[in-house]
Amino acid sequence: SLPAKLINGGIAGLIGVTCVFPIDLAKTRLQNQQNGQRMYTSMSDCLLKTIRSEGYFGMYRGAAVNLTLVTPEKAIKLAANDFFRHHLSKDGKKLTLLREMLAGCGAGTCQVIVTTPMEMLKIQLQDAGRIAAQRKLMAAQAQLSSTSAAAGAAEPAVESRPTATQLTRELLRSKGIAGLYKGLGATLLRDVPFSIVYFPLFANLNKLGQKDPNVKAPFYVSFLSGCVAGSTAAVAVNPCDVVKTRLQSLQRGVNEDTYSGILDCTKKIWQREGPMAFLKGAYCRALVIAPLFGIAQVVYFIGIAELLLDMLPKRRG
Repeated sequence: SLPAKLINGGIAGLIGVTCVFPIDLAKTRLQNQQNGQRMYTSMSDCLLKTIRSEGYFGMYRGAAVNLTLVTPEKAIKLAANDFFRHHLSKDGKKLTLLREMLAGCGAGTCQVIVTTPMEMLKIQLQDAGRIAAQRKLMAAQAQLSSTSAAAGAAEPAVESRPTATQLTRELLRSKGIAGLYKGLGATLLRDVPFSIVYFPLFANLNKLGQKDPNVKAPFYVSFLSGCVAGSTAAVAVNPCDVVKTRLQSLQRGVNEDTYSGILDCTKKIWQREGPMAFLKGAYCRALVIAPLFGIAQVVYFIGIAELLLDMLPKRRG
């Protein structure tokens, strides 16, 4: 049933995000840093520096936004894919690869309704620590290089970091609802191809573990299928994710580029940072997506929601 699908998708998203959010924070910060202003050399370096400067919970900046919106996002994605697969199937026959890809395309298109504002807010909160650390470092270097400035300069003021509520109010006040949907085109360019790759690949991998077409695959098969399909799709669309992250970042570090759109962003990254810049954070993204979708598919296919819904009448009786 649709309520069960929505509950399953939501539970899966909450569990997955809680497990992998620090890696997602590292991915955002690695993707946003540009040549000449590198604060971090790797995922582990990013996480260690984040803990030292912001504490353990600094790794979870922006997690509240994700935990709030990941339930409808994952629910829409998984339920929409099932909906399109059902309507594209002919008399219950096996879907062709093209129809599986079309179903994934529909799911990816539907999910951006929630994904875009969620990512928009999350990126600002995740990257705030990197920008604050960079500005503090630049101020310290400027003071050391200038004796006159060092003699009379005060300590740099500690910048207050905005909350998700403050960011939402400011964006709605200044730009309206469109402010929350900045980077919508880039999000579509990432999520639609991701779903086109992910869902058919998962479905076919999962079928390999089914002894009978009418019986669900074991949970570990669904988990591994979700991990493999998720990491493959994540790396395949990573260039689009880099562009989306850059476009949705409202704050810039010192001497970092600004972009007017998808083409301008792609051109500047290619010219100033080289083609390998489009793979920034790919390793982190694969580590995030693999368990996230592995857990999601296990919860979804086990059908925790169905068990809960089935128990309700019994308790009433």
